[in-house]
Amino acid sequence: MINKIFLIRTFILGIFVLLIIWFGFLSWQNQTSANYGDGLLTVAFLDVEQGDAIFVETPDGVQMLIDGGPDSAVLRELGKQMAVSDRDLDVVLATHSDKDHIGGLVDVLERYDIENIITTNNQNDTTVVKVFSERVVNEKANTYLANYGQQLALGASTSVLILSPAGDVSSWESNTASIVTQLRYGEVEFMLTGDAPTSIEEYLVKTQGEILESEVLKLGHHGSRTSSADGFLNMVKPNYAVVSAGKDNTYGHPHSEVVDSLQKRDVNMLNTADSGTIVFKSDGKRVWVVE
Repeated sequence: MINKIFLIRTFILGIFVLLIIWFGFLSWQNQTSANYGDGLLTVAFLDVEQGDAIFVETPDGVQMLIDGGPDSAVLRELGKQMAVSDRDLDVVLATHSDKDHIGGLVDVLERYDIENIITTNNQNDTTVVKVFSERVVNEKANTYLANYGQQLALGASTSVLILSPAGDVSSWESNTASIVTQLRYGEVEFMLTGDAPTSIEEYLVKTQGEILESEVLKLGHHGSRTSSADGFLNMVKPNYAVVSAGKDNTYGHPHSEVVDSLQKRDVNMLNTADSGTIVFKSDGKRVWVVE
């Protein structure tokens, strides 16, 4: 009788443990498919204070990080977008060598396994650039220099077109050398500008024209008056404009001139300083902000 009771209790305990494991698996599965698996493109403008960091996950599950902000805060924000067990990124793109764009990439390269890295040959003579360059070498990823006209396939459904720079930018001012890209999924485009100034914007208007039209624009240089020229805004025609900046930053970003230009065009401006990380979803026909 005692053995029979013992066996029954053991059986019940075993079932209980299996249920715990099963529900834990379901919870983990839901967490790992928070972005991938919903058939949608995810573009998250990460809250890294005064800096840029953009996480992209395509409907095919390809993951890309554009810039990493100034410090390790990017790891916290990536942890909210990626599964806990996910330690791989398909592409890391560093738009230019200023600390507020690559400082956090030093930590990203240490934490994650990176398959492809895209940069330019423009480098500042700073400690963070030296450390970043060393980490890139140690990563042993496929490395590429961005150049106008290159197109990167992010799986079967999504692509990234490089619009700038063109040619050797080793001697350029760092912001001017920013990699400007257009992320494309179906009929939806995201214009991602790094810190590109108005001179580059005006060049793109002259050379690219209507190709620039995009539903979402990441404002150049954190909403500074040095970017977002009228001609560029008129050609991009965004529905949304994103400012990636720190709260009460000493630069006054976004500048009032840029805010006024957007308001005149009825563009919905979103600011990470006010909203934290800003997440867009797209089905290839529409794009919307995840509340």
